[in-house]
Amino acid sequence: MSLDPSAQAHLQRLDRLALAQLDQLSPVQARAQSRWLRAQLQASPAPADTAPGRLQVQDLRIPGPAGMLAVRLYRPAEALAAAGPWPGCLFFHGGGWVLGDLDTQDQECRMLAVEAGCVVVSVDYRLAPEYPFPAAPEDAYAATAWVAAQATAIGIDPARLAVAGMSAGANLAAAVTLMARQRQGPALLAQVLMVPVTHHHFDTPSYRQCAEGYDLGLRSMRWFWQHYLARPEDGLHPWASPLLAPDLTGLPPALVLVSQYDPLRDEGVAYARRLREQGVEVHTVFHLGMMHGFQGPEAIWCVIRYLRTRLA
Repeated sequence: MSLDPSAQAHLQRLDRLALAQLDQLSPVQARAQSRWLRAQLQASPAPADTAPGRLQVQDLRIPGPAGMLAVRLYRPAEALAAAGPWPGCLFFHGGGWVLGDLDTQDQECRMLAVEAGCVVVSVDYRLAPEYPFPAAPEDAYAATAWVAAQATAIGIDPARLAVAGMSAGANLAAAVTLMARQRQGPALLAQVLMVPVTHHHFDTPSYRQCAEGYDLGLRSMRWFWQHYLARPEDGLHPWASPLLAPDLTGLPPALVLVSQYDPLRDEGVAYARRLREQGVEVHTVFHLGMMHGFQGPEAIWCVIRYLRTRLA
């Protein structure tokens, strides 16, 4: 199947913006470009289902493993008007562990809160290279543990808690499930992995097929990993490469979303397969014609429907 017309139009728009290649930029420059790009792409009005009045958004600072962490709570109107507790979902943004902040997937978090009927907690974890691995997974786990411990105070049912993320954020969500199993909590009902990074490895058919021309490519992923890891051998750690975890039994049910024209496609499929082989309930959604970072509106609705079911 050829590239979806909407994804092709997105690529054409990126071409007109004449962005610099990531591997030509420092992390500081790349972050500035990323913020500028987000402003260009979000120039259109917010969807009606995320309009003010349908949810409450609150920024907080919580204890982290190396200081305070910023988080953003999204509470749907129903959770404010009716007695709880409500399901909760930790969300970790994408950006290759180097880029991104609480605004990166703000619209997606708003839609999840309103349409899935859950309290979403987005986490501003520490970024590399200033804070290399394992700072990000430790922050992600600390935020998850804090939400579980403070669930009653923030209107969340600790027995109905999920983790979710996009790309590098999906990598962190997967790492949190491994850490929670190792550290005996908190209990998680689901993990949502949207186009996840699961392996510090570049020799797959999808990497060869999508090395360039589809926004995210081989050069960008090498750049991200180079900045994320203090030492190349850290990429062998299961919290960096969940696909290399020797044991995946007992992990929470998973929704794994992959896109056809994505260098990460094959490692996402491989992780879903390994989870399933080790007894984890897995639902895999393959988005034909789509690419990394542009899965189309159906992707977020897949997540919404899944969370509605898993956290009911």
